[in-house]
Amino acid sequence: MIEVHSLTRRYGKIAAVSDVSFHIGKNEIVGLLGHNGAGKTTIMRMLSGYLEPSSGTINIGGVDLGSNAHRVQRELGYLPESLPIYPDMMVADYLHYAATLKGIDAAQIYPAVRQAIIATDLGKRALDRVATLSRGQRQRVGVAQAILGRPRLLILDEPTNGLDPHQTEHMRQLIQRLARQATVILSTHIMQEVDAICDRVLVLRQGKLALDRRLESLRQSRTMLLRTDTATQVLTAYLRRMPQVATLQQDADGENRSRYTLTLHENADIDTAANNVAQCVVKAGAKLYQLQPVLQGLEAVFHEVSTDDS
Repeated sequence: MIEVHSLTRRYGKIAAVSDVSFHIGKNEIVGLLGHNGAGKTTIMRMLSGYLEPSSGTINIGGVDLGSNAHRVQRELGYLPESLPIYPDMMVADYLHYAATLKGIDAAQIYPAVRQAIIATDLGKRALDRVATLSRGQRQRVGVAQAILGRPRLLILDEPTNGLDPHQTEHMRQLIQRLARQATVILSTHIMQEVDAICDRVLVLRQGKLALDRRLESLRQSRTMLLRTDTATQVLTAYLRRMPQVATLQQDADGENRSRYTLTLHENADIDTAANNVAQCVVKAGAKLYQLQPVLQGLEAVFHEVSTDDS
């Protein structure tokens, strides 16, 4: 769906984005993460065609954005962090206006506006002026304009900003429904949002791509936890000789209990390692109480990847 190659954007001598490349498949929900100033907004603006790259290419749905921006934008929905909506317009009129700007056929504007209002639960406020809406309701108006015309690509910058917990859950469900027919790029500072709905994460650091991983694999660390009865030198020796084990730490775990923390080599297969660990326990004549991988939290991974080494 999206092919980005060597994307760079400079402001004078400063590179806001530097040599970033990635591929996003059809109907994926991808979280775009990074500290303020990491380059997230710049990348989203370039993907939307609002900002031209200094160098590099963007291909969306088989179409080069640089030479066919208008064609791509007709199938794109974009929610910027600060959406310029007109406070004196009624919600329905504003969405009608936005649909016209998007180039939606006149005969399809009314059903497109109606569908967007229903999807964002704005039916009771459709005839109210934008100025009378709460912050969360205005955010839903922004999402409504982004999904007009069923775009194939949605770029959402902080879509749950200002929403209460109930509205946030509604927004998550909406994004997951939209992903059945669209690719979604979601930028947010809320790790729970990414954990709840994203398939992959792209983490930016100082304008460069620091991490591109699927969440499922990201959560799996190279660490395993083993709990047995009293440790024996035989079991410890067996575990240390395992080819998958890089480091081993053994600690007391209450009376007549031991806990082993095994860190695996980078290329080790965790299932093979688990099988070998279990066999070591049996051979040593020990009792196996617990054997499981240690899962990583997304916040910890983000902090590790996005923190400047300097």
